[in-house]
Amino acid sequence: MAVTKTNAMRILDAKKIGYEVFVYDNEDGQIHGTAVAEKIGKAAETVFKTLVAHSGANLYVFVIPVAEELDLKKAAKAAGEKKIEMLPVKDLQKWTGYIRGGCSPVGMKKLYPTFIDISAESQGTIAVSAGKIGQQIDVSPQHLAGVINAKFTDLIK
Repeated sequence: MAVTKTNAMRILDAKKIGYEVFVYDNEDGQIHGTAVAEKIGKAAETVFKTLVAHSGANLYVFVIPVAEELDLKKAAKAAGEKKIEMLPVKDLQKWTGYIRGGCSPVGMKKLYPTFIDISAESQGTIAVSAGKIGQQIDVSPQHLAGVINAKFTDLIK
């Protein structure tokens, strides 16, 4: 299966950051993170999902392990907000340029304040969406954080 370069890959290429591409079959429609981890043969704690939340008009991006749940209180604290809630799926593409299941922390329409769960720091590489359903990119968490100006913090329940 040929890999089409995604916006996220082009950004990493431009910054000379190495990454590995994993392509998986999505014919079964399983786009939830643990299914994706299985499809690319990686442990769930090394595959991360990208979640977008908001407080009023302010958007925030959270990158957490696929098998975990975002703790909204911890997320709000990290973002410096009193309260934060998930962005409705119907609004995802309008604000990020990505669809559910293919939302990469790299290459959104704007660089939103981004937070990566601290568990990523102990991993050699983590897999995140390449910006398209069926493609993941495996990259050093430190390099990823550098590209998207992210902070590592405790985000999961």
